[in-house]
Amino acid sequence: MPVPAHVLGLLRSAAFASAVMVSVLTTGLNPAAAAESWTITTPWPDITYERPLWVQSDGTSRLYVIEQAGRITWFDRDKAHPQPHIFIDLSDQVNSEGNEEGMLAMAFHPKYATNHYVYIYYCLNPPRRTRLARFTVGADGALDPATEVVLVEIMKPWSNHNGGTLLFDKAGCLMFSCGDGGGGGDPHKNGQNTDVLLAKIMRIDVDHEADGNHYAIPPDNPFCGQAGKRGEIWAYGLRNVWRMSFDRDTGDLWAGDVGQDLYEEVDVITKGGNYGWNAMEGTHPFKNGVATPDMIPPVIDYPHSIGRSVTGGYVYRGKKIPSLVGKYIYADYASSLIWALTRKPDGTLDSNEVIGHHNSITSFGEDDQGELYFTSFDHHLHRFEPTP
Repeated sequence: MPVPAHVLGLLRSAAFASAVMVSVLTTGLNPAAAAESWTITTPWPDITYERPLWVQSDGTSRLYVIEQAGRITWFDRDKAHPQPHIFIDLSDQVNSEGNEEGMLAMAFHPKYATNHYVYIYYCLNPPRRTRLARFTVGADGALDPATEVVLVEIMKPWSNHNGGTLLFDKAGCLMFSCGDGGGGGDPHKNGQNTDVLLAKIMRIDVDHEADGNHYAIPPDNPFCGQAGKRGEIWAYGLRNVWRMSFDRDTGDLWAGDVGQDLYEEVDVITKGGNYGWNAMEGTHPFKNGVATPDMIPPVIDYPHSIGRSVTGGYVYRGKKIPSLVGKYIYADYASSLIWALTRKPDGTLDSNEVIGHHNSITSFGEDDQGELYFTSFDHHLHRFEPTP
C-alpha cells in the first residue's frame, strides 16, 4: 500500500520495534510449526516491479501485476522462464504524485474470455479524482487505451484515502471501495453520509446502462430508489478499505479497513452495513463519537502498538497448504506481521495468530487455483508454498 506519512516516521522508531517484538511474543507465534507446513518464496526473482500494488489471475495461469505509476504487466507462471508482457501503460495519464495515489486495482469481467473487458481503478489530477473505467483487449492481446469507457469518477478533496479494490460478486455485479476523501479524521463526515460515495463500498451492474450512466443500479442494492441516498452504495462507515476479497467457499466479503489514530480493523461486509466511521474507530469511540445500534463492529481490531496500516487479504482455499485452509490471511504494512484469523460459527473471533512477517506487503492475491500470493515494495512478487 502507498506509505502513509505517519508510517514513515513509525518505521524509524525504536520504541515501535520494541512494541512489535512484545506483540509477537504474546499472540501465539510458533515459527517452527508454521515452517513445517508452508513458507514464503520468491519464485521469479528476475522479474521486478516498481511499487507493485496488485496481483491477480485472469482465470488461467497468467498473473497480472499493477505498478502504482500506471502500468500493468503479465506473465505465465507455468512457463519455465516466464517473461513479463505489458498489458497496458497509462503512466502518462495516471496521477501518482500523492503517496496514496496511482493505479490501484483491476478486475476481469466474468465473461472476459468472450467480451475481453477489463476494469481499472486509478487516480487523476487535475481535478483530483478517482476513476473507474472499462478497457477492451485489442488484436495484439493488450488493453487498448482508446477503448476506455468511464463508468464512475469520484472527486477528492485530498490525495489520501482512495481505497481501491475491484471485484465481481457471484451475481456478476462489480464491487469497488473508496476511502473517505482524506484529510485526517473524515472532516467532511463522509463516513455516515449515504448521499456521497466516499467512505463506502459500492456495487453496480456493468452489463446494463441507466440514467445516462454506463452502468445500472442493481435493484437489490440496499438503497436503490431511496431519496437522498446513492443507490450504488452496498456498505458504509468505512474509513479507507485497503483490499477486500470474497471467500471462495462461503461468499463472505472480507475487508481490511485502515485506521486513523489508534486502531486498525478487519470487517466482514454485509448488505447495507454501517461500520461506524467516523463515530467509531474499530470498537472504540473516535474522539466524541457515539455508537448507534445499527453500527457493525469489526471481527477484530488491533492497536497501533502492533501495526498501523492493515493490508486486507484472503481466506485461503488452495490445495497446497492444508494447514491454512479456511483461515483469513492478512498483514500490516507497517509492522510487517502476517496473521491467520478464524471465526466461530456465530461469526465472532475464534483465533488470530501471528504466522510470519515480511516487509511492506502491499496486497495479497489469488491465482486460478486459489493459491496465495502477495506484492511488496521490495520489488518482487511472493508466493505461499508448502515446505519442501
